[in-house]
Amino acid sequence: MCYRRGPGQAGAERRAAAVAEAKQAAPARRKHALSLRHREALGVEGVLNVESFDDTEVVVETDAGVLFVRGEQLHIKELNLETGSLQLTGQVHALEYAGDGPAKKARGLLGRLFK
Repeated sequence: MCYRRGPGQAGAERRAAAVAEAKQAAPARRKHALSLRHREALGVEGVLNVESFDDTEVVVETDAGVLFVRGEQLHIKELNLETGSLQLTGQVHALEYAGDGPAKKARGLLGRLFK
């Protein structure tokens, strides 16, 4: 007995295989997270871009808004925009966010009504 697939089944299987392959090929981006150790080593996840940097300030665009890292002798140890990770070393004095983060985007109807 021979079973023949309908024309839609083969196309659906190919699309599903292509989606699965694309998910495996694309590196997994992590949600925004910070890890600061002894004010000397900072790890940031969810990095989209590094806007500017010098030894006293690093400006990072993240999933949660723009992050300003201020301190002394700041150095980018590792940056991987594909995975969204950044590692900084130096003396960290301040972390400050600016711009729209997920809290502002996630406001519901009541939050917009009662500005």
